[in-house]
Amino acid sequence: MSTIIVKHLSKHFGKTKAVQNVTFNVEKGRITGLLGPNGAGKTTTIRMINYIIPQDEGTITINGLPVSAKTQKMIGYMPEERGLYKKMKVGEQLIYLSQLKGMSKNKAKEQIKYWLNRFGAFDWHSKTVGELSKGMSQKIQFIATIVHDPDIYIFDEPFSGLDPINSELLKQIIIELRENGKTVLFSTHRMEQVEQMCDDICLFNNGKMVLEGNLRQVKKDFGKNTVLIEFEGDSRFLDELEDVRINNRSTNFAEIRILGDLNPQHILKKAMDYAEVHKFQLVEPSLNEIFISTVGEDNIKNKEELLA
Repeated sequence: MSTIIVKHLSKHFGKTKAVQNVTFNVEKGRITGLLGPNGAGKTTTIRMINYIIPQDEGTITINGLPVSAKTQKMIGYMPEERGLYKKMKVGEQLIYLSQLKGMSKNKAKEQIKYWLNRFGAFDWHSKTVGELSKGMSQKIQFIATIVHDPDIYIFDEPFSGLDPINSELLKQIIIELRENGKTVLFSTHRMEQVEQMCDDICLFNNGKMVLEGNLRQVKKDFGKNTVLIEFEGDSRFLDELEDVRINNRSTNFAEIRILGDLNPQHILKKAMDYAEVHKFQLVEPSLNEIFISTVGEDNIKNKEELLA
């Protein structure tokens, strides 16, 4: 069952085509990732879904209703640009934002206490937001997004500013939301996060959706055409390979994409002429490799950030 249905969505800012004829569904009880480099159109799409800016063309429905102030109330939305009041105390601010979403004060206090404890942040209750670090503010913004327990969550770059430990905690909670039947849509340019979390994906580039579908099926459709090799010795064999792309290379490791009909055993034989091979594995390509293969390496905007 589709919770969010986007059809032929377009948005222009002057001569800039921010979003061009985008169509996808977000299914109930699943995590859908909008992926692509910065400037690809992800945030503009999310703002239209949230009824923050109007679309120029196309339709968006949420639970069968056209986007409106009414559908806004169905969503817990965490924007990329955080919107907390810096001079207001954390506890007071969370209660205020919860009441705006229709919670009673007592229920809000109960849920805020739970989530602050869950994030190890109860001591921040009386601090002002201005006293918090970027990562701490990020946690408070996340709590403000989920505390009223909506059925739909939209997160725009939710892991920005978080260290690895807190990123892992956030990831666990988002997966828990899905397990509790919630619908989750989030955007990111970090492909590895999506591979760990998402059921479905939509790849964006230059305002267009270039690939969408079930994550497992997308990877399966691309086939096992990537070689992971660990070795000790001379790495010159990598320079002699043809019809491949070296995606990742270090002293004793390489990730090799087979571009043509090359037999993977040719890579293994070549490697053994130069080095001792400790691991040789044929795998499905990473999402990052799928993205590059789909749009062409020369067309990726901000490629360095995409691969960061």
